[in-house]
Amino acid sequence: MAARPGLDPEAVLQAAIALADREGLEQLSLASLAAALHVKTPSLYNHIKGLPDLKRQLSRRGLILVKDAMVEAVIGKSEDAALLAAGLAYVGFARKQPGLYEAVTAPLTDYEDPELQEAGAQVVSFLLKLLAPYGLSEEDALHVVRGFRSLVHGFASLEGQNGFRMGLDRDESLRRLLQTYLLGLRAGSGRK
Repeated sequence: MAARPGLDPEAVLQAAIALADREGLEQLSLASLAAALHVKTPSLYNHIKGLPDLKRQLSRRGLILVKDAMVEAVIGKSEDAALLAAGLAYVGFARKQPGLYEAVTAPLTDYEDPELQEAGAQVVSFLLKLLAPYGLSEEDALHVVRGFRSLVHGFASLEGQNGFRMGLDRDESLRRLLQTYLLGLRAGSGRK
């Protein structure tokens, strides 16, 4: 079957992202994607290898974009201000692209995929660079990255599931959470 003119792997991926963000990752199927693209489902196989491949591509793209959002947010900032900006950007990405964020955090069947490993490693490497001024050992810095991810992912997940129903400003709650974490980081690294 010949590929539809104007339809390429990037167009398929963009349509999948839009569909996942609008309907949720669980609602994404090849049939729904084909309908959104006005093609028959078999036509998608000219551009993707199937739904697992598409979800892997979504996860990889999401990792790249969440890192890009954090990089953009920290320009001109350092130490606490940079980590705070990165945390706010991470949650901002989850708010803006909920389906794609879901793909980033969804369990994958192929943990050994080199492209996914590289995209994930770039996120970790970026965060480790932000932590360099704190003078942490490599092991301690990796623990801090895990803690940071746990904080921002937990916040984003609770918010995405409508877990914050009080009338309090969520951005202020997030800022206070990150500032408290940063106070602990400074105390643990011997810096005030």
